[in-house]
Order: sequence, then structure tokens, then C-alpha cells
Amino acid sequence: MWFKHLHLYRLHESATIPAADLETALAEQAARLPGSSEARRLGWCPPAGRAGTALLHELQGQRLMTVLRQERLLPAGVVREEVEERGADIEAREGRKLRRQEKQELKEQVYEELLPRAFIRSQKVDLWWDTRRNLIAVNSSSRKRAEEVLDLLRETLGSLKVTPLATQTLPMRAMTQWLAEPDERPASLQLGDQVELKAKGDDGVLRARQVDLDSDEIQQLLSAGRQASRLALEIEGRLSFVLHDDLALKSLRFSDALIDEANETEDDGDAIVRLEADFMLMTQTLAEEIEQLIGWLDGEASTASLQDSA
Repeated sequence: MWFKHLHLYRLHESATIPAADLETALAEQAARLPGSSEARRLGWCPPAGRAGTALLHELQGQRLMTVLRQERLLPAGVVREEVEERGADIEAREGRKLRRQEKQELKEQVYEELLPRAFIRSQKVDLWWDTRRNLIAVNSSSRKRAEEVLDLLRETLGSLKVTPLATQTLPMRAMTQWLAEPDERPASLQLGDQVELKAKGDDGVLRARQVDLDSDEIQQLLSAGRQASRLALEIEGRLSFVLHDDLALKSLRFSDALIDEANETEDDGDAIVRLEADFMLMTQTLAEEIEQLIGWLDGEASTASLQDSA
């Protein structure tokens, strides 16, 4: 199992809950089908899927948990057509136009009636908790989905004080500098082939893929005042990703050498052994590179400075 996208969070003022207690708490919020009146539901499920029953895998302070997000699919068009048909019947029968409030009440009634018959779509989202570094990461491309997972963890634990990981130097400023001034790039950092540039003062965005980021065209855009809000990066041939201006790491790709190292682990066909071996190698690499990235961005922002900027 290899993460594809990560939203990073700092855990504050929280003693590490013992693994056994955490497993019990997770079981109390285990995944189950949404009730007939529930549009969606989140619960914990085994990270190993059908191969295991444990809701928590912990190795050397690294914890892996998985959320099952289940959502009933009720297309807005289906609801609208049913509302229009019923509304037309009422208007024809009573010889009058429905008021806006009546239409809204009819829409709510239709939604409640159709919801239990809607299909359910399931999505799994992994959470990595580094208890040694007080770091939590959610494997999702969506910040909204990551926050949903944190809300479930907060409900599971009773309380959870976390903030999005933030650095002294804003990622946008550093990415722009790395593009504009090659000599300022860290020695082990290489540029990829995609970038997103935002113009100052408006919403203009330019996205480029499979381009030479050291080209004159890119330099001209930077000279015109554009700033990098996304930038493809590679670190020491171990890991590549697209860094976003909110410090999210997306489109993660681990090097072939790292994947080969993982594949050399003997698992005798045991899916749990394979899962845990991959997880340990992956999180060791990620933890080291995240620390390195924070260093390149002049260290982590203090809690006080985050409150002042809020």
C-alpha cells in the first residue's frame, strides 16, 4: 500500500493513547451501512481489507488506520424531476400555483422518500499517525475529505487538537524562488515537469505540464509577477510529488529502487506482512523527507504565529 496524496497536520498537547485503548475506541466507531435516513456515514475499517480484522496497525510508533466513507447517491436531477411531476399534479388538481415554501417542502419530502433507495458509494481513506513526531497525515486529494477523517478521529478520541502543518516560509514564496533562482535550490532537490502559476491581484492561473521549468518562457512569466502555487519536485531520487501552496503533497511517486526494496521483503503470501512492510518503508521515507522539506521552508511556524495570522 502506497499513499498517493497527503494532507499534513501537527498534533498539539495530546498524550499518545495506548494502542489497545485506541483499538477499543476505533471499534466503537466501526463502519456500518448508513441508516435509511443518513446521506453519508464514516466509520473505521481494517486497513488490510478482507485480509485482516485489526482496525489499527502500529509499528515502531507509526500507526495506520482506515476510514470507510459511505455515501448514498441521489442525483439532483432525479429529485428535481420527481418534484416537478408531483408539483404539476398538485397544481392541476387544486387549480393554483404552488408557493416557494410549498415547493421547498415538497423537495424535502421527495428527498426523504428516495434516499433509502439510493445506491451507496464507498471510499476508503487511510490515516497515518506518526506518534514520534506528533504528525498526522491523511491520504486524500481533498482537504475537505481529510477534515472529515479528522472529525471522525476527534469523535473517536473525545478530543483532538490538530492544525494544518505550516512553515515559517510560505510554500508559494519558496517554490517561486526555487523556480526563479536555481542557485537557491537545495542540493538534493530537483524540479519536475509541471507547475501552476498564479498572477498577483487577480484569479488568473496558468498550468503547464511536461515542460522545462528552467526555460525562458517560465522565467518571463515569473518576471511578470506570477508566483508558483504548485510545483513538481523530486528529492534524491527517492520520492517525487507536486507541492501545493497549502503544503499538501499530491501525486506522490516512490522511486523504483524503493519499490524494489519493498518487494524484496519475504511475506510468504501473507497480506498483513506485506501491508506492514510496505507501510514501514513508506512512512520512514516520508517522515525523513517531510522533515527535510520543513527545513527547506525555514522550519515550522509556531502556534503563536499561526494564531496571530488567523
